[in-house]
Amino acid sequence: MAETRRGRPTMNDVATTAGVALKTVSRVVNDEPGVNAATAERVRQAIDLLGYRRNDGARVLRRGRTASIGLIIEDVADPFYSGLSRAVEDVALRNDCLVFTGSSGEDPQRERKLVLAFCARRVDGLVIVPAGSDHGYLAPELSAGIHAVFADRPAGAGLDVDTVLCDNAGGARSGVAHLIAHGHRRIAFLGDSAAIFTAAERFRGYRQALEAAGLPYDESLVAMGTPEQARVQADLGRLIALDDPPTALFTGNGRTTVTTLRALEALRATTGPLDDHGATVRPLGAPGPRSLYPAGLDLAIVGFDDFELADMLTPAITVIAQDAAGLGRTSAELLFRRLSGDDPPAQRVQLPTHLIPRGSGELPPRSCP
Repeated sequence: MAETRRGRPTMNDVATTAGVALKTVSRVVNDEPGVNAATAERVRQAIDLLGYRRNDGARVLRRGRTASIGLIIEDVADPFYSGLSRAVEDVALRNDCLVFTGSSGEDPQRERKLVLAFCARRVDGLVIVPAGSDHGYLAPELSAGIHAVFADRPAGAGLDVDTVLCDNAGGARSGVAHLIAHGHRRIAFLGDSAAIFTAAERFRGYRQALEAAGLPYDESLVAMGTPEQARVQADLGRLIALDDPPTALFTGNGRTTVTTLRALEALRATTGPLDDHGATVRPLGAPGPRSLYPAGLDLAIVGFDDFELADMLTPAITVIAQDAAGLGRTSAELLFRRLSGDDPPAQRVQLPTHLIPRGSGELPPRSCP
């Protein structure tokens, strides 16, 4: 005969097993005073025996909060957003709060559905890395008391909310200036879609660095789009085939940098090493000198965002590092400050970036000895 499935043990079950009043169990469970040590120990033994678990959902709802927040990011698999997410979670745990996380996949409609789904579950607040620029749908939720902080990218027009950004334009400007300082005058920019705030800001920093150095802007040296290998490889092939090809690359984010390195390897496997003018030095596999750059790198590279193993390549990859954990931590701390009752004017925080020179960004132009 099948065993009847029992429900979860309740406080009444604990009280009966321990031989005490229900209020006594409640005090022990909630760490309230007024219970002598021997009785409290008897209650705890009954809890262990029965496997009782406190109903936190009911407890927090009585207090008017759910002890949970929602986090919407671009892609949970992206290492940058993994670091941001972990930092948000660390702050949330310090505040006895859970985090529900969803990935928008750079789809504004998916972002909207996730945000509203979290709101329907009565989360106390939101940290949002926005995919779109229209956030009018969030206004009723903010009016109803939901708190929101936008991270990495700002909210659309009309929302007065806390925002935490990295210095995207300044970081790109310093990376391109670094290449210029090492003799490069033909510097290509490979970035994400121009519709993305961070990509547009980094492109702005690229142009600012050229202007500050008195270098002309050449549209043929710019390639922006999704960081897929087929697209990046095609763009690299076009850049290398220019009559006056670039001697350096500035890549707009970590995924674009990694995809660019793979695309360069694929191009080298197809064409073999290149001479100073981008022409093949020798057929692939034929005996002859090594490529003109260490470990076969034909172009100097500086990438925006650090990434795993960047320091293990030869040469190691020079990057503009931003603090993903700092971005998540600052955003979550602002949110919990709001949840604790602080109500200052909306803040816009910009975190600094820093250059990490490792070798690839210090290579001279191919025409240099």
